[in-house]
Amino acid sequence: MEGQSPPPKWEGEVSAETTAGKPHEIWPLLADDFCSLHKWLPIDTCHYVEGVPGQPGLIRYCASTDMISSPEPSIKWAHERLTQIDPTKYTLTYEIRENNIGFKSYVATMKLLPDGGGDGGGGCKIVWSFVADPIEGWPLEEFVKYLDFSLHHMVNKMAEYLQKSP
Repeated sequence: MEGQSPPPKWEGEVSAETTAGKPHEIWPLLADDFCSLHKWLPIDTCHYVEGVPGQPGLIRYCASTDMISSPEPSIKWAHERLTQIDPTKYTLTYEIRENNIGFKSYVATMKLLPDGGGDGGGGCKIVWSFVADPIEGWPLEEFVKYLDFSLHHMVNKMAEYLQKSP
């Protein structure tokens, strides 16, 4: 309708901490393995589509079987493009492009910070922030809960991996 402004963008962030690794140990799992997100998140697959690994423009395909929102299982998928990466600041930004999940616009930044606990034990804090258009049928609070669950799952999987590594 003419004269109506679009709904405001969603903005938010979630974070999780681990003592299993410092930023320089977690970074390769997040950035160098950008196209292997299924190792860390509860999704079925993630793989390279196109672009230069570690460089803006890299596109990955992520997909999972949706067993909840319909009586028949369906595949939910998205192409995600790396838009910025800074290995010295342990920061990467990506956007969801083509998808069948309901995202019209979604840009997220993942940043690794040294643990600020002050106990000298080290560790890492991962901050996952986002800006998105509202997703039809998905309240913002539920979306943030989903991201928080996903990030904590990721941190636990990365901690398990690092503890098993020599």
